[in-house]
This record gives sequence, structure tokens and C-alpha cells, in this order.
Amino acid sequence: MDDIEASRSYLLLIEDDAKLGPLMAKALAASFEVELVPDGRDGYDRAVTGDHDVMVIDRRLPRLDGLSIVQMLRRARVTTPILLLTALGTTGDKVDGLDAGANDYLVKPFEYDELFARLRALTRRFDPQGAALPIGEWTFYPDDGCIYSPHIGRILLTPRETDLLRLFAENPDRTYSREQILRAVFSTEDQPGTVDTYVHYLRRKTDRDVVLTVRRRGYRLGQL
Repeated sequence: MDDIEASRSYLLLIEDDAKLGPLMAKALAASFEVELVPDGRDGYDRAVTGDHDVMVIDRRLPRLDGLSIVQMLRRARVTTPILLLTALGTTGDKVDGLDAGANDYLVKPFEYDELFARLRALTRRFDPQGAALPIGEWTFYPDDGCIYSPHIGRILLTPRETDLLRLFAENPDRTYSREQILRAVFSTEDQPGTVDTYVHYLRRKTDRDVVLTVRRRGYRLGQL
């Protein structure tokens, strides 16, 4: 195996469409080593036991739906980046997918250029020489949108989660009110409850003590 072949990432594609699945696998094979599984239950078994760099999971699958697969993988502490693929394109559907633990969400029909761009973003290798912020025994790489756990390794964060954790990590002794966090990280159109939601997301992905609640004042960085 030559150097180019050895550097290819492994992609698990869970897609039951008899036409689309093989077409996607063929297209993705230009950049990845692709494993295609057309069944939800079998796909979960491969996802939880295999060594993949990224996964593309259809939402509607036989025996076990894509949303359940994502939830079960995250509960099993599988941190592999996941792109959820679906024909459901409402905001609520997207939120459900991201809340389940998917890293990104792409609606059918899609352009392959966009699919490849999203996969490149999910599999982008971070620079170990980049700026790192220690959080207890954990290491946070804000420029790369990931945090390293001493127990399970790399955990990918969304841009909003990254910006929120960066605010706390760069000012570890400061407590921020919800209003201050809204101005620093979110849109002025967002509500204070948005802050609580993203603190919950961070805690669920990493550890409940990554962000501390300071009663009647707001939030601050915790000690992992």
C-alpha cells in the first residue's frame, strides 16, 4: 500500500436506498475507504465495533432509524464524527438530529460538492502545535473545534459550543451572566435560555463539571 492509500480515511455509510447507497459509495470512494451498510441494526453494530474516521447515516432506515443510531453511539461514548443524511429539512428536524449527537446535517437532495465539503470539515486534522487551553486534565483546541478527554480522546464541538467554551477557558476566573454570554457568543435575537441550552450541550458531550453554575450570577469554567 502506498502513502496516498495509507492516508485515506475510513467512512461508514449507512444508507438503505438501493440506488442512492451504491451511487454514494462509488462517489465517496474517490476520497475515502467506504463501507456501505443498508440496514440500521447492522449499521449500528458496525459503527460501535468498527474503526471509522467518519460516518454518514441516513435518518430513515429499516430495523433501527438513524436518529436512534446516533443516540446509541453517543451513549456508548463513540465520538466518531457523524453526518446525518435525511429528506426531512425543517428546523425542528435539524435540531433533533444535532441534539441526538450528530455533528452535521445534510438534506436530500444534495450536491456532492457540498457533501465532500462537509466531510472535509468533519475529518480535518487539527494542528497539535496550535493554541491549546488546558481545562483540568482535558485539553481544548478552540481553533480546531475539539477537546481532548484523558479518558476517551477527541471530542468534536460545534462552532457555537467552541465559542462558548473558549469564552470560559480564556477567562477561567470570571463568572458571566446570561446576558454577557449572549452578547459575547450568540446573536442579539437569541433568548437567555439559549445559553442554558448550549451549556447543556457542552456538559453532555464532555463532562457535567466543564461549566459551573454560579447561583444568581451565571456560569463560569469548571475544573475537570
